[in-house]
Parts: sequence; structure tokens; C-alpha cells
Amino acid sequence: MVEPDARREGLRRKFLSLGLGELAAAVVFVYIALWVVGPKVRDERSMLTFMVALAPLLLILCQAGAYWLLARSWVKVGSMPRPLALLYRVFRVLNVVVILAAGLYIVLNLPDAPVMAVLTVVVWLFAVVEFVNYYVLRLSYPINKWFHQVGRWRTPQLIRDIHASEHLYR
Repeated sequence: MVEPDARREGLRRKFLSLGLGELAAAVVFVYIALWVVGPKVRDERSMLTFMVALAPLLLILCQAGAYWLLARSWVKVGSMPRPLALLYRVFRVLNVVVILAAGLYIVLNLPDAPVMAVLTVVVWLFAVVEFVNYYVLRLSYPINKWFHQVGRWRTPQLIRDIHASEHLYR
């Protein structure tokens, strides 16, 4: 049997990896946008539209990275602090507004170059998937278990932590 402290430390390591991974992903997306895609795009409007598509993704990745790093402090010993739970509830609504506004901007300013148009839409859709994964329905599982697990319609850990915090402080 695994000791409670060992389980907590294992989860803390996992959360550290998840948090740093999400923040690293945000940095990689910015790097790709500015130093790989940017130099190849001649049209400023197309680049702006691409960056508008990228903004919600970066917002959600940074929120997720911060969440995992902060969750290391309460995993197996407490619950998410109430002010943080309230902040993530605001993020949930803010993310929807940002995603919808970005989507509208993209529709109105879709790049003329087919490759750039597809890339822009794919990046925006990835932001939608990340939002769903963190705030609606857990979508992230190991590839060999994905089809079996995603059908279970599990609540994301972030939302479970928010709800646990709210119940604790009622």
C-alpha cells in the first residue's frame, strides 16, 4: 500500500509537470507564431488575425499552467482557496467571451491565403478544445486509453476543485 505522503508527493510531481508543460506549450506557440509563421506572412491583416486566434489559446494555457502549479499546495491536504476558485469562475466566463470575440474577428478577417486561413482556424479550434478540456469536459487522456475514457464524460479536475472549494465555504 502506498503511504499518503508518497501519494501526495507523486501528485505534486505530476502537477508540476502538467503546469510547466502548459506554460512551455504557451511559450512554444508564441515562438512559432513570431519566428516561424510571422516571417512567412506578408499580409499584416492575416498575421493580426492569426494572433487573434492564438490569444485565447495562450490565455487558457497560462491559466491551466498556473492552476496546476498552484494546486500542488492543496492536493491531498486541503482545497482550492475560495478567492482562487472565484477567480477561475471569472476566467471560465471571460474565456467564453474571448473565444467568441476571436471567432467573430476571424470570420470577418479570414486570411486570403488558404494555408494561413486553415492555420488560423486550427489554432482557434485548439483554444476551444483546451477550454472544453479544462472547464467543461475532460478530454485529455493517454492516447491508448482515450476512446475508452473520454466516453465517461468526466468533470475536469479544475472544475472539481472549484466545486469542492465552494462547498467547503458554504
